Amino acid sequence: MRILRIGERSARLSGRIGTGLAEFLLIVGGVIGHDAGAAGPAAPIQAEPMPAHQHVDSGIPDGDVSMRGIYGSYPMSRESSGTSWQPDSAPMEDLETMSGRWMTMFRGSLEGVYSHQGGHRGDSQSFNESMLMFMARRSIGDDAVGVRLMGSLEPLNGAGGYPLLFQTGETANGRDPLVDRQHPHNLVMEFAGSYSKSLTGGSSVFVYGGPVGEPALGPPAYMNRGSSEDNPDAPLTHHWLDATHVTFGVVTVGGIWRRWKLEGSSFNGREPDQHRYDVELRRLDSSSVRLSYNPNASLALQVSAGRLASPEQLQPNTAVRRTTASAIWDRSLGGARWQTTLAWGRDAPAGGRQTDGYLLDSALRLGRGHTVFARLEDVVKDELFALPGPLYGRPFRIRKGSLGYVFDFIERGHLRFSIGAVVSEHWTPADLNPAYGSDPAGSSLFVRARLVP
Repeated sequence: MRILRIGERSARLSGRIGTGLAEFLLIVGGVIGHDAGAAGPAAPIQAEPMPAHQHVDSGIPDGDVSMRGIYGSYPMSRESSGTSWQPDSAPMEDLETMSGRWMTMFRGSLEGVYSHQGGHRGDSQSFNESMLMFMARRSIGDDAVGVRLMGSLEPLNGAGGYPLLFQTGETANGRDPLVDRQHPHNLVMEFAGSYSKSLTGGSSVFVYGGPVGEPALGPPAYMNRGSSEDNPDAPLTHHWLDATHVTFGVVTVGGIWRRWKLEGSSFNGREPDQHRYDVELRRLDSSSVRLSYNPNASLALQVSAGRLASPEQLQPNTAVRRTTASAIWDRSLGGARWQTTLAWGRDAPAGGRQTDGYLLDSALRLGRGHTVFARLEDVVKDELFALPGPLYGRPFRIRKGSLGYVFDFIERGHLRFSIGAVVSEHWTPADLNPAYGSDPAGSSLFVRARLVP
C-alpha cells in the first residue's frame, strides 16, 4: 500500500495562501473594528449581566431577542456546530453586530503548522489549518431564521492533507486509502439555513438543512469544541464521532423542550472525495437521531445513532451504523476557564467488525494568555495495512496521549496572535513495531491568528 505524501510545492503554496488568509483576517478584523466604533444601526452587541427576572429554563432575559439561539429560546452560547449543543457557560468568542433584526457573527482562524511524526512511517510537513465562519439570525416575532456559512483553505495543502500517525479515513486519489495522514477539509464546509418556530413554555420546533451541513450525529465537531480547538492534530477518533460534520446534503427536523432537544436527520452519507473544491450532492440515503440534554449551565450531554449508507468512496457497498455518546463540561474558575469532553463512538460496518473509539480532551485557559491542553484516545484501527500484506484487516488497539501549550502574545484590534506546541506519544502492540517502530512519537509547532470580539 502506498502512503500518500505531498511535495514541497504544496507546502510552499500552503505558505503563500496562509499569508493571503492572514491578510484577509486583518482586513476583516479592521473593517469590523472600524464599524463597531461608528455610530448607526450596526453597533456591536454588548453583553449585559442577566437580570433577576430572567426565565429559569431559557436563561434569556425577558424581551432580549438578540441573545436567543437560532433554534430556540435559550442562550445563544449553547449552540455549536450544525445543530449540536455545548454548555450554556461556554464563552462566545464571535465578532457580533446587530443591524435591525439581523444579528451577524464571524469566527475565523488561520494556523501555520509544522508537524513531525516519528517512527518508520512518519513524515514531516508544513501546512495550514484554517476556518472562516459566518452566522446570521433574523428575528420574526419570537421565531427566527438562520444562515450558516463556513469555509477553509486547507485544500491548498494538497489532497493528501498532513501527516498524522495512525489516522485513517477517506482518500487522496480515488484509489488508495489515506493512512497515517489527516485529510484536509473542503473549501465549503457548511452552507445551510434554518427556521425555528417558538412554542409555549420555552419550547420550539425547527428545521435545518442545505447543500452542505452537519446532521444530528455525534458531539460538536472537534474544531468547534473549546476542549480541543487549540490542538492542531485532528483526533484519531474523528471517524467514530464527528466525521459527518461536512455532509453534502442534509435536512434536520427537531423539537426543543426547555433543556431537552430531540432531532432527526436525513442526509447524504458519503464522506467527501479527493476533490476538495467541489460540492458532491447525492441522494439523501442515510439517517440519524440525536437526543441532547443540558442539565445545567456547565454540562452538555448527547447520545446519537445513525446509519450511513455508503460513507467510504473506496467501499461503496458497505453501510456503517454509528453510535455515539458524549459529555462536555465547562466551568469558569476565577480568571481561568476549563472545558473537558468525554466521548465514545462505535462503528459497525455491515458484514464487518465493530470497533470502538474513546476520547478525553481538556483545555485550561489561564489568565494573561496562557492555555494548557491535553488529549487521551483509545481506538481500534483495522485499516492500517492493505492487501496483499499479512496484517491486512487485522485490528490493532492504538492509545495516544497529547500535551500542548499556547501563548497569546499580542492582540491587535479584533485579531489575537498566538504561538504553541504539542507533543504526542503512542502506545501500540508489538506486532506493529516492524512497520512503525516502538511506540512512535510526534510533535507540532504552530502560529495562529484568530478573530476575537
